[in-house]
Amino acid sequence: MPSPQNLTQKLISSHLEWGALEPGAEIGLHVDQTLTQDATGTLVMLALEALGLDRVKTEVSAQYVDHNLIQADHKNPDDHLFLASACRRFGIEFCAPGGGVSHPVHMQRLGIPGKSLLGSDSHTCAGGALGMLAIGAGGLDVALAMAGEPYVVPMPEVWNVQLVGELDEWVSAKDVILELLRRHGVSGGVGRVIEYSGPGLVGLSAMDRHVIANMGAELGATTSVFPSDLRTEEFLSAQGRGEDFRALAADDGASYDYTETIELSEVEPLIAKPSSPGNVVPVSDVVGEPVYQGYIGSSANPGYRDFAIAAAMVRGKHTPPTVSFDVNPTSRRLLLMLIRSGLLADLIGAGARVHQTGCNGCIGMGQAPATGTNSLRTTPRNFPGRSGTREDRVWLCSPETATASALAGKITDPRELGRQWFDLEAPRGPLLAEDPYRHPPTSGADEPLEKGPNIGSMPTLDPLPKRLEVRVLLSLPADVSTDEILPAGTRVLPYRSNIDKIADFCFEPYETKDGRSYAEAARELRSHAVVAGENYGQGSSREHAALAPRHLGLRLVLATSLSRIHRANLINYGVLPLLFKAPEDKDAVSEGDTLGLDTARLAPDRDAAIEVAGKKTLRVAHDLSERELEVIFAGGRIAEVRNRVTADRT
Repeated sequence: MPSPQNLTQKLISSHLEWGALEPGAEIGLHVDQTLTQDATGTLVMLALEALGLDRVKTEVSAQYVDHNLIQADHKNPDDHLFLASACRRFGIEFCAPGGGVSHPVHMQRLGIPGKSLLGSDSHTCAGGALGMLAIGAGGLDVALAMAGEPYVVPMPEVWNVQLVGELDEWVSAKDVILELLRRHGVSGGVGRVIEYSGPGLVGLSAMDRHVIANMGAELGATTSVFPSDLRTEEFLSAQGRGEDFRALAADDGASYDYTETIELSEVEPLIAKPSSPGNVVPVSDVVGEPVYQGYIGSSANPGYRDFAIAAAMVRGKHTPPTVSFDVNPTSRRLLLMLIRSGLLADLIGAGARVHQTGCNGCIGMGQAPATGTNSLRTTPRNFPGRSGTREDRVWLCSPETATASALAGKITDPRELGRQWFDLEAPRGPLLAEDPYRHPPTSGADEPLEKGPNIGSMPTLDPLPKRLEVRVLLSLPADVSTDEILPAGTRVLPYRSNIDKIADFCFEPYETKDGRSYAEAARELRSHAVVAGENYGQGSSREHAALAPRHLGLRLVLATSLSRIHRANLINYGVLPLLFKAPEDKDAVSEGDTLGLDTARLAPDRDAAIEVAGKKTLRVAHDLSERELEVIFAGGRIAEVRNRVTADRT
């Protein structure tokens, strides 16, 4: 008799192309579906062009335009046309601007329990709400999956979170994931899949589960997984896709690497203080702080209920004139539901500023708060400056807390409003006949790629030399996010198809030892290194944070630890990631030091020796596999795939 498996093991086993289910070992996974969005999708399409791909080999691939919606000049709309043409060329479903945020729309229209989903957005893990194996990755990994390559990832440990009881009034799914962040911080899920189970699941709808699975990314988890049960069937039937339902659960007697319990009745309203999703405290600890902005929406709280509770709370009331009450509907379908139910009128009547359907302020595309003011948001991240305001103070909370605080003009525990009852049931029946996707033609051979003047091609990267001599340009602290390495926002993201230009913004919050910008110093020096503390590269999956510094000459990152997706992105673009053997070793390397390394001696499971000129020789570690070393030596994944294909043909 085979041993009982947990749900994560079942999903991985059913997609395993090679490797073993041993934590830490490399595994290759077959990918059924892919998801790309416009902030990362342009590089994916340029990679497909560089690979010479004819048509995608997945069951379905979908491209969403949800991030870069502000059309201040030609750059964003040019990219939209380019993405639409690439979808016709390569056989990809295209969701145009206004269709909605990728994760909830994909879940509603294309998500299927038991399927694997790889997305060039770190919050792709939201698909785990449906019982999918949904993983966020760098765009190049997604492009290669679209070309039929397996997705390679270390086999994760499985962390079982048992939910028991039920949530009290004024407490919702956002508070559940904030409770996990309160307990474990932003690196508590690194190397793990979070698998939810227990009797408390019955009280969580599929969209509630989406809220929790989405923000598993903030714990650093590979993904999150929920069983596919009656609540999943209920959700799919409401989308008119009941035939796609499939029950999925762990076997009786399945074991886990870690197990933890959350008693839902003991969860209280929580809030993540500026400026980290892991900086979580009870709302009751910070009541009275003045509020400038209350923000409802984003992929972290995208469901009808999240807007309905806000509308019910403000009905017949009005926010103070000092508060910006921002409402960001997450899809055209949701917006229509809010209109037809009358809830949009309640929100507007209370002073809400309603914005177009999309990611908007979550990625720094509008709704930036005033300097030094408190912005309470239902978004998944509050890294410094991500909102678009350099000196921002963004707090993460539930729709209940954000709305109660917006009404009061100060941070307010929603439980202060007393016991109330609201009808949060979504309207039944078809509300939108329109298909949000433009379907690709049968053949794309005659479809040209439409490239505006701001759109380039994938840069050519040279192989790693056998000997590195590089100067350290920056010494960085712990928990540096990709928003700090390569910012988002209206100034920067319009250049995502122009690598040479977007590189100007690399490491903007930091200066080199002589007071220059990183980009200026790197362009002069070319080949160089950066050193960093723990959890380097946390946050967004945007591969520009690896490719743009590589374009400026970054060859080596030496850190205490690296986030999963950014580590993979560095390797994909030929940047060598090495690890300090102990945190205190970071003190042995300073900005301006020259590091020497014989890269030809690098081998799996073997430490390396770095010469710190004029100081000492430092033993450093790495966890690179033979495959990953081959990619770095080739100059990146595209070059490695080309070399392999050429070798196979000969």
